[in-house]
Amino acid sequence: MQIKNLIFLIRKILSGVFVKVMLTRVFLLLTVVVSVYGQRIEFPSDDGLAITADMYLLENSEAPFIVLFHQAGWSRGEYLEIAPKLNSLGFSCMAIDQRSGKSVNDVDNETAIRAKKEGKPSSYTDAVPDLLAALKYVRYKYSPKTVIGWGSSYSSALILKLAGDDPKLVDGILSFAPGEYFEKLGKPSDWITTSARNISVPVFITSAREEKPNWINIYNSIKSDKKEMFIPETAGNHGSRALWEKFEDSESYWKAVKKFLAQFK
Repeated sequence: MQIKNLIFLIRKILSGVFVKVMLTRVFLLLTVVVSVYGQRIEFPSDDGLAITADMYLLENSEAPFIVLFHQAGWSRGEYLEIAPKLNSLGFSCMAIDQRSGKSVNDVDNETAIRAKKEGKPSSYTDAVPDLLAALKYVRYKYSPKTVIGWGSSYSSALILKLAGDDPKLVDGILSFAPGEYFEKLGKPSDWITTSARNISVPVFITSAREEKPNWINIYNSIKSDKKEMFIPETAGNHGSRALWEKFEDSESYWKAVKKFLAQFK
């Protein structure tokens, strides 16, 4: 049997089939690497700090564009698995490092490292210029017809505030586990809720099941008739990581996300 297998292998090599198979595998591997990590870029925040981001661009220049913001203590690495899936749904994406964060999935927050070296503060609210700069960068650099803001934890609250303060900032919002997280930073207890009242674009809010009380008042304050919420039947997870495949209930979140995003295609 071993001799027959050896003869078969030699014939494949001579015929070029083996080479073609190996090249195909290498090509697929490279495709996966590109789709997972995206293209690393830098652009300035509103105060001049350089922001690091990963681009996940589709060839279709008219594709709707999602700007992805990570949760506390993390980095753009939160979206290594999520962004390629959003590509497959027909959305271009950019995942940024805000100055408030550290690392996740072996991806360091380069913006936060840079902010520390430059002596810039890096609390949750200090990241506001980074969110604004990212949304404006996508709007003016790529000119998509649709720009969607997507936040996780503290950034999911900030995107709701910014969209309420500037109705033209985004065309849609996905907010994963928002809340009034900013009292310790000197903000009013209804800082997010007050701004959210002015949101008119489609909004999607979700979280872990037990976190609903953190954001239900924010949700109820939104006057838009295009708002949706999703509460998992399971315990669920905090932030955008609820979509990671390692969690058994991630598909239930994805089903709700896909339904909401369908209106932008």
